Amino acid sequence: MIRLENLTKIFTLEGRRKVVMQNVNVEFPTGQSVALLGRNGAGKSTLLQMIAGTLAPTSGRIVSTGSISWPVGFAGSFHPELSGAQNTRFVARIYGVDTDELVEFVQGFAGLGQHFHLPFRTYSSGMRSRLAFGVSMGIPFDTYLVDEVTSVGDAIFKRKSSALFKARMQTAGAVVVSHSMRMVRDLCQIGVVLEAGQLYYYNDIEAAIAHHELNMSI
Repeated sequence: MIRLENLTKIFTLEGRRKVVMQNVNVEFPTGQSVALLGRNGAGKSTLLQMIAGTLAPTSGRIVSTGSISWPVGFAGSFHPELSGAQNTRFVARIYGVDTDELVEFVQGFAGLGQHFHLPFRTYSSGMRSRLAFGVSMGIPFDTYLVDEVTSVGDAIFKRKSSALFKARMQTAGAVVVSHSMRMVRDLCQIGVVLEAGQLYYYNDIEAAIAHHELNMSI
């Protein structure tokens, strides 16, 4: 369960205010995959960061039960001078999982070859995303935060990523940001639409998609 209570987030830049959310109250149920829909710049990634705990709200709070991932595929926390393997071990220790098992999983899944043992700073953007996705999926969470996760890599890796994510969803929930309505229909049962500082909740994913597509047509 993830519950937003009177959640407000306002950015101020050079005297201008950008209201991302204004007194939002909504609850995402346990074990469900929720699509987070909205225009570019509406604040979807901002909301994921607040749920993850990496960004503080202006006011209000987020209450949750169970473990919540960082945004899946996010590579910004890896140390540039450490290898992929070393970064993986570091993350494993932080989250209290078996280091050897996580390294074995990520090495096999990400398909980085010898690059897995080279400094992260030498990686291409695609390699960084492969490593980040592998590490994210290698740790069991009750809820995964997902931001365009299956857009990474070539067609084969995309299919592999999608299959793995679906497998994880058999025992976990998710909050999913995606511009692909096909992916949203495939992965999510519930939808919320972020628009003009408000969050609109739908138990029917098709109703959420219809609301979002109407917003995009205006």
